This record gives sequence, structure tokens and C-alpha cells, in this order.
Amino acid sequence: MMQSGLEEISMVDVLVDPWLRVVGRDFEGYRNHCRRVFIFACELVEAEGESRQKIAIASAYHDLGIWADKTFDYLEPSKRLARAYLESTGKVGWTDEIETMIDQHHKVTPWSCNPGWFVEPFRQADWIDVTLGARNFGLPRRFILEIQRRYPNAGFHLALVRLTIGRLKEHPKDPLPMVRW
Repeated sequence: MMQSGLEEISMVDVLVDPWLRVVGRDFEGYRNHCRRVFIFACELVEAEGESRQKIAIASAYHDLGIWADKTFDYLEPSKRLARAYLESTGKVGWTDEIETMIDQHHKVTPWSCNPGWFVEPFRQADWIDVTLGARNFGLPRRFILEIQRRYPNAGFHLALVRLTIGRLKEHPKDPLPMVRW
């Protein structure tokens, strides 16, 4: 394993750090989650150059709607935030791919509609992180553990549990609106 992404983690930080006040107490956990997802996705596809940029943008924005719009039905708000960023940086041509990466990152089954896009490795990377490495999609356990050690959970999974419980109380028939089959 070449530990893809470790030297470029700052790409994720530059995108996430301005959201410190919005994310609040969950910031360190969310930033580290974004870092881990970025590294895992880069490693899965041995991403380079523009590919890393796309993965960094999707990583930074994929769950951001939780805090920006104060909702656990956050895929549309997250896509809207990513789209605004892409428009502001002249990367409108990446919008469909990055919005699909965000929209499908909680898909339970593989995504195969456009194999040239980074949707499937991004989905896998998020599952690796959310399951604490129980689903590894071929990444060595020791690599996953090293990334988890380097970028600790910092309460991210507890925040997910807290948010899920809150959503369950308000929407008992639709507790996980972000999950796709």
C-alpha cells in the first residue's frame, strides 16, 4: 500500500476547515472522517491529480448538510453545498460526478452506472470508515488501523448515533433517509 492521500490531506482540510463554526462540537470527528474517507478512496483507486481533487471535494461535502441545514436528511443539502463550491471554483464539469458520489455514498449494494466515475470507490471508502473497517473492500486491516490511529474517531460515530436517535424520534418510519439500495 502506498498510503495514497496522506501527503495531500491538506486538500480536504482546506475545504472542511471553513465549516468549523457550523459543524461545532462535531468538527474534529467530521474532519477526521473526511480525511479517512479521502485516504481510503484514494487508496482503492490509486488516485492521482484531478482524481484526488474530486475525491477531496466529495469527502469534504458528503455529510456537511447534517450541520449546515441541521437535518439528518442531508444528501440534497450536501449536494447543494458541493455544487456551490464547484460553481465558485470553475469546476462545474465535475458536478454530476461529485453529486452522484455524495448521493450514493450510503448505497448498500454496489453502484455500477458509470464505471469511469469515482462513485463506487467513494461509496466503499465511506463504508470502510462507518463500519470501523469491518467492511474493508480489500484494503489491509493494518492500513485501516494506521489511518484510524493517525486520524482518530474523535466522537464521530457517537455523533452518528446521537443524530440517528434524534431522527428516529422525529421520523420513526424513515430513520435513515440517506440509505440507498
